Amino acid sequence: MFVQVLQGRVTDAQAVRAGLDRWLQELAPGAAGWLGSTGGVTEDGQLIALVRFESEAAARTNSDRPEQGEWWNEMSKLFTGDVTFRDSTRVDVDANGDPNDAGFVQVMQGRGSDPERARELMAQDADAWAAYRPDVIGSLTAEHDGGAYTVALYFTSEEAAREGEQKEVPPELKAQMEEMDALSIGQPEFFDLKQPWLDSPR
Repeated sequence: MFVQVLQGRVTDAQAVRAGLDRWLQELAPGAAGWLGSTGGVTEDGQLIALVRFESEAAARTNSDRPEQGEWWNEMSKLFTGDVTFRDSTRVDVDANGDPNDAGFVQVMQGRGSDPERARELMAQDADAWAAYRPDVIGSLTAEHDGGAYTVALYFTSEEAAREGEQKEVPPELKAQMEEMDALSIGQPEFFDLKQPWLDSPR
Protein backbone atom coordinates (compact mmCIF):
# COMPACT_ATOMS: atom_id res chain seq x y z
CA MET A 1 0.00 0.00 0.00
CA PHE A 2 1.04 3.60 -0.63
CA VAL A 3 -0.21 6.55 1.45
CA GLN A 4 0.05 10.25 0.74
CA VAL A 5 -0.55 12.60 3.66
CA LEU A 6 -1.80 16.05 2.70
CA GLN A 7 -1.93 18.99 5.14
CA GLY A 8 -2.73 22.67 5.05
CA ARG A 9 -4.86 25.42 6.56
CA VAL A 10 -8.31 26.20 5.22
CA THR A 11 -11.04 28.66 6.22
CA ASP A 12 -14.07 26.95 4.66
CA ALA A 13 -14.35 23.26 5.48
CA GLN A 14 -17.65 22.97 3.63
CA ALA A 15 -16.09 24.24 0.40
CA VAL A 16 -13.27 21.72 0.77
CA ARG A 17 -15.77 18.92 1.34
CA ALA A 18 -17.72 20.01 -1.75
CA GLY A 19 -14.52 19.84 -3.77
CA LEU A 20 -13.80 16.34 -2.49
CA ASP A 21 -17.35 15.28 -3.32
CA ARG A 22 -16.81 16.49 -6.87
CA TRP A 23 -13.61 14.41 -7.05
CA LEU A 24 -15.51 11.35 -5.81
CA GLN A 25 -18.22 11.81 -8.39
CA GLU A 26 -16.18 12.84 -11.42
CA LEU A 27 -12.61 11.59 -10.96
CA ALA A 28 -12.69 8.64 -8.56
CA PRO A 29 -14.15 6.22 -11.16
CA GLY A 30 -11.01 6.69 -13.26
CA ALA A 31 -8.52 6.62 -10.37
CA ALA A 32 -7.15 3.10 -10.77
CA GLY A 33 -5.70 1.72 -7.56
CA TRP A 34 -7.31 4.26 -5.23
CA LEU A 35 -8.29 2.41 -2.03
CA GLY A 36 -9.86 5.22 -0.02
CA SER A 37 -9.07 8.22 2.13
CA THR A 38 -9.41 9.49 5.69
CA GLY A 39 -9.54 13.20 6.32
CA GLY A 40 -11.18 16.18 7.92
CA VAL A 41 -10.62 19.64 9.30
CA THR A 42 -9.67 20.35 12.91
CA GLU A 43 -11.46 23.01 14.94
CA ASP A 44 -8.60 25.45 14.27
CA GLY A 45 -8.77 24.99 10.48
CA GLN A 46 -6.06 22.42 9.81
CA LEU A 47 -6.98 20.07 6.99
CA ILE A 48 -5.32 16.67 7.10
CA ALA A 49 -5.98 13.75 4.77
CA LEU A 50 -4.45 10.31 4.32
CA VAL A 51 -5.05 9.04 0.78
CA ARG A 52 -4.47 5.35 0.14
CA PHE A 53 -3.46 3.71 -3.14
CA GLU A 54 -2.54 0.10 -3.85
CA SER A 55 0.91 1.23 -5.05
CA GLU A 56 3.07 4.29 -5.58
CA ALA A 57 2.81 3.74 -9.34
CA ALA A 58 -1.00 3.91 -9.17
CA ALA A 59 -0.80 7.16 -7.20
CA ARG A 60 1.60 8.68 -9.73
CA THR A 61 -0.62 7.63 -12.62
CA ASN A 62 -3.56 9.36 -10.95
CA SER A 63 -1.52 12.52 -10.30
CA ASP A 64 -0.50 12.66 -13.96
CA ARG A 65 -4.07 12.71 -15.27
CA PRO A 66 -4.93 16.12 -16.79
CA GLU A 67 -8.31 16.16 -15.05
CA GLN A 68 -6.57 15.56 -11.70
CA GLY A 69 -4.36 18.59 -12.31
CA GLU A 70 -7.36 20.74 -13.21
CA TRP A 71 -9.23 19.64 -10.11
CA TRP A 72 -6.25 20.34 -7.85
CA ASN A 73 -5.75 23.80 -9.34
CA GLU A 74 -9.23 24.67 -8.08
CA MET A 75 -8.86 22.91 -4.73
CA SER A 76 -5.54 24.57 -3.95
CA LYS A 77 -7.28 27.97 -3.94
CA LEU A 78 -9.12 26.93 -0.75
CA PHE A 79 -5.87 26.80 1.25
CA THR A 80 -4.58 29.90 3.05
CA GLY A 81 -0.91 28.96 2.79
CA ASP A 82 1.41 26.17 1.78
CA VAL A 83 0.17 22.61 1.40
CA THR A 84 2.53 19.80 2.44
CA PHE A 85 2.59 16.32 0.96
CA ARG A 86 4.32 13.39 2.62
CA ASP A 87 4.50 9.97 1.00
CA SER A 88 4.86 6.54 2.55
CA THR A 89 5.38 3.07 1.16
CA ARG A 90 5.82 1.65 4.69
CA VAL A 91 2.23 1.31 5.79
CA ASP A 92 0.64 -0.84 8.52
CA VAL A 93 -3.11 -1.28 8.87
CA ASP A 94 -4.84 -2.79 11.89
CA ALA A 95 -8.59 -3.21 12.34
CA ASN A 96 -10.73 -4.55 15.18
CA GLY A 97 -13.86 -3.40 13.36
CA ASP A 98 -14.69 -1.31 10.30
CA PRO A 99 -12.77 2.00 10.37
CA ASN A 100 -15.37 3.39 7.96
CA ASP A 101 -17.81 3.31 10.89
CA ALA A 102 -15.62 5.60 13.02
CA GLY A 103 -17.34 8.57 14.62
CA PHE A 104 -14.04 10.21 15.59
CA VAL A 105 -10.52 10.05 14.15
CA GLN A 106 -7.36 11.28 15.83
CA VAL A 107 -4.25 11.75 13.71
CA MET A 108 -0.90 11.70 15.50
CA GLN A 109 2.37 12.85 13.96
CA GLY A 110 5.83 12.60 15.43
CA ARG A 111 9.29 11.11 15.09
CA GLY A 112 10.83 8.01 16.60
CA SER A 113 14.37 6.78 17.12
CA ASP A 114 13.76 3.16 16.07
CA PRO A 115 10.86 2.60 13.61
CA GLU A 116 11.57 -1.15 13.36
CA ARG A 117 11.28 -1.65 17.12
CA ALA A 118 8.16 0.53 17.26
CA ARG A 119 6.57 -1.67 14.58
CA GLU A 120 7.43 -4.80 16.58
CA LEU A 121 5.88 -3.33 19.73
CA MET A 122 2.69 -2.30 17.94
CA ALA A 123 2.26 -5.83 16.61
CA GLN A 124 2.46 -7.42 20.08
CA ASP A 125 -0.47 -8.40 22.29
CA ALA A 126 -3.15 -7.32 19.82
CA ASP A 127 -5.90 -9.10 21.75
CA ALA A 128 -4.91 -7.48 25.04
CA TRP A 129 -4.85 -4.01 23.48
CA ALA A 130 -8.25 -4.62 21.89
CA ALA A 131 -9.68 -5.65 25.25
CA TYR A 132 -8.15 -2.62 26.99
CA ARG A 133 -9.35 -0.11 24.36
CA PRO A 134 -12.48 -1.47 22.60
CA ASP A 135 -13.20 2.11 21.48
CA VAL A 136 -10.31 1.83 18.99
CA ILE A 137 -11.70 0.10 15.91
CA GLY A 138 -8.67 0.52 13.69
CA SER A 139 -5.41 2.26 12.94
CA LEU A 140 -3.28 3.19 9.96
CA THR A 141 0.43 3.92 10.40
CA ALA A 142 2.47 5.55 7.64
CA GLU A 143 6.22 5.87 8.10
CA HIS A 144 8.12 8.74 6.49
CA ASP A 145 11.81 9.44 6.06
CA GLY A 146 13.99 10.15 9.09
CA GLY A 147 11.85 8.23 11.56
CA ALA A 148 8.82 10.49 11.07
CA TYR A 149 5.35 8.94 11.12
CA THR A 150 1.66 9.69 10.72
CA VAL A 151 -0.87 7.51 12.59
CA ALA A 152 -4.64 7.67 12.14
CA LEU A 153 -6.60 6.15 15.04
CA TYR A 154 -10.25 5.31 14.39
CA PHE A 155 -12.64 5.46 17.35
CA THR A 156 -16.28 4.53 17.77
CA SER A 157 -16.93 8.06 19.08
CA GLU A 158 -15.08 10.98 20.64
CA GLU A 159 -16.84 10.34 23.96
CA ALA A 160 -15.62 6.74 24.00
CA ALA A 161 -12.10 7.86 23.06
CA ARG A 162 -11.96 10.37 25.93
CA GLU A 163 -13.19 7.75 28.38
CA GLY A 164 -10.59 5.32 27.09
CA GLU A 165 -7.80 7.87 27.60
CA GLN A 166 -8.61 7.93 31.31
CA LYS A 167 -8.37 4.17 31.80
CA GLU A 168 -5.41 2.75 33.67
CA VAL A 169 -3.04 0.74 31.49
CA PRO A 170 -3.05 -2.96 32.48
CA PRO A 171 0.26 -4.14 34.01
CA GLU A 172 0.92 -6.55 31.14
CA LEU A 173 0.84 -3.63 28.65
CA LYS A 174 2.56 -0.98 30.75
CA ALA A 175 6.15 -1.91 29.86
CA GLN A 176 5.25 -1.96 26.19
CA MET A 177 3.73 1.52 26.37
CA GLU A 178 6.68 2.87 28.33
CA GLU A 179 9.11 1.54 25.73
CA MET A 180 7.05 3.12 22.95
CA ASP A 181 7.19 6.44 24.80
CA ALA A 182 10.97 6.10 25.21
CA LEU A 183 11.38 5.70 21.43
CA SER A 184 9.65 9.02 20.78
CA ILE A 185 11.79 12.02 19.84
CA GLY A 186 10.05 15.08 21.26
CA GLN A 187 6.31 15.33 21.72
CA PRO A 188 3.94 14.08 19.03
CA GLU A 189 1.31 16.42 17.58
CA PHE A 190 -2.38 15.49 17.60
CA PHE A 191 -5.11 16.46 15.15
CA ASP A 192 -8.71 15.73 16.21
CA LEU A 193 -11.14 15.10 13.38
CA LYS A 194 -14.51 15.36 15.09
CA GLN A 195 -16.37 15.01 11.80
CA PRO A 196 -14.13 12.62 9.88
CA TRP A 197 -14.42 12.19 6.13
CA LEU A 198 -14.16 8.48 5.38
CA ASP A 199 -14.30 7.83 1.65
CA SER A 200 -13.79 4.66 -0.38
CA PRO A 201 -14.48 3.47 -3.93
CA ARG A 202 -18.17 2.99 -4.63
